[in-house]
Amino acid sequence: MQTIVLGGGCFWCVEGALLGLHGVDKVIPGYSGGHTNNPTYEEVCGKNTGHAEVVEVSYDETLIPRRILLEVFFTCHDPTQLNRQGNDVGHHYRSVIFYKNEEEKLDVDEVIGYLQQNFVDDIVTEVSPLINFFIAEDYHHNYFANNPNNPYCAMVVNPKISKTRAKHASLYE
Repeated sequence: MQTIVLGGGCFWCVEGALLGLHGVDKVIPGYSGGHTNNPTYEEVCGKNTGHAEVVEVSYDETLIPRRILLEVFFTCHDPTQLNRQGNDVGHHYRSVIFYKNEEEKLDVDEVIGYLQQNFVDDIVTEVSPLINFFIAEDYHHNYFANNPNNPYCAMVVNPKISKTRAKHASLYE
């Protein structure tokens, strides 16, 4: 199994969009990229930790190559929005990919270069080395699946997941 840490706004959206992909074993919400150890959701939302809301994706690269996983990731959020996704505003909602090695970074850079042609505005996704990852509180795990009638889930999360699953339908189990 390989892992990669991805952030694209609210981690409920990214988690929901990547769960169920053929070859994805786990999607764990958490926090990464900041300077505070073991931050809480409230601390990250307070915008003083430097962390982004992210997910750690465990996947079998023989079943879903990293580049395909990244293409799905770029479908579930708008990578041209700096430090926000729609009405979710702040550095903790930034589009970000944390890589573990140069091979991963090369794949990320190539995918961004390839996908840029599909966007009018520049892709502003931060690409940084993975320094830390802290697992989010239990209630964030499978949040959309457990709370589909939550107004935020119905109005924000569900449309992103639906769009992603429609575009990449053949990749889901």
